[in-house]
Amino acid sequence: MSNRMSARIKKKSGYYVLNTITWLIVAIMIFPIYWMVKISLHSNNEILDGITGFSIPKPQWSNYVDMWKNINFADFFLNSLIICTLTMILSCMFAVMAGYALARFKFPGSGTFGMSIIATQMIPGIMFLLPIYLMFLAIKETIGLPMIDTYWGMVLVYTAFYTPMSIWIMRSFFVAIPRDLEESALIDGCTRFQAFVKVILPLSFPGIIATCVYVFLTAWDELLFAWVLTTTADVQTIPVGIRLFVGQYNNRYDLLMSAATVVTAPIIITFFLTQKYFIRGMTAGAVKG
Repeated sequence: MSNRMSARIKKKSGYYVLNTITWLIVAIMIFPIYWMVKISLHSNNEILDGITGFSIPKPQWSNYVDMWKNINFADFFLNSLIICTLTMILSCMFAVMAGYALARFKFPGSGTFGMSIIATQMIPGIMFLLPIYLMFLAIKETIGLPMIDTYWGMVLVYTAFYTPMSIWIMRSFFVAIPRDLEESALIDGCTRFQAFVKVILPLSFPGIIATCVYVFLTAWDELLFAWVLTTTADVQTIPVGIRLFVGQYNNRYDLLMSAATVVTAPIIITFFLTQKYFIRGMTAGAVKG
């Protein structure tokens, strides 16, 4: 009896310890967001005088109005929305087709190709920066097609970067879908393409959502290539706008935090609206395949 009681006490202690650690990690992760929003609601004089984490500010909503007036934030926001949406659509299309092929068909080099997809993610992106820049200049000089400071140039770069990981996500999800469902559709008279469209795609919807969320959010936060490959506000994205904002208004911490809050809000909202599909899609294939 004593052994059983001690085991139960140990189990409960482990449960409380793990919960405490979990909530501590959550608090650490949430605190920067809380601090960002809090600072954005203070006046700049209050921030310079020093504030505490528990002080209750008198909301300065005018910070958000001034932030939109002092910089063309709407243009940066629209540019990010266009580039990230097009990147998401293209990456997801390529990922669905390639992921299905890797999950269902065995061909010479399929295993090597699958592993090479993940291997590309081990190469630092900065190593591609100069070659891509020089390649874009060569394209402009050779065929007269401008690539730098254009939507399609940024979409091409982002699609190339985020498609490999997207393929791996979709492949893992397709592997987790039983082949019997597809074979039943083939027996009922469907072609391979019809079985894919009518059976596999509906079942892979969570994986597609996870891929779209991953691509969109990752592209939304990218700064390095957007900073180098865009030169005017007609194409520059929100991270570049924030960077320019820091350079022009480095003493206006209230406006800086207001801008950061506006940038972060769509990401948080998108994740919470799609977290069920995102988590399910990211964990698909963890047991099978």
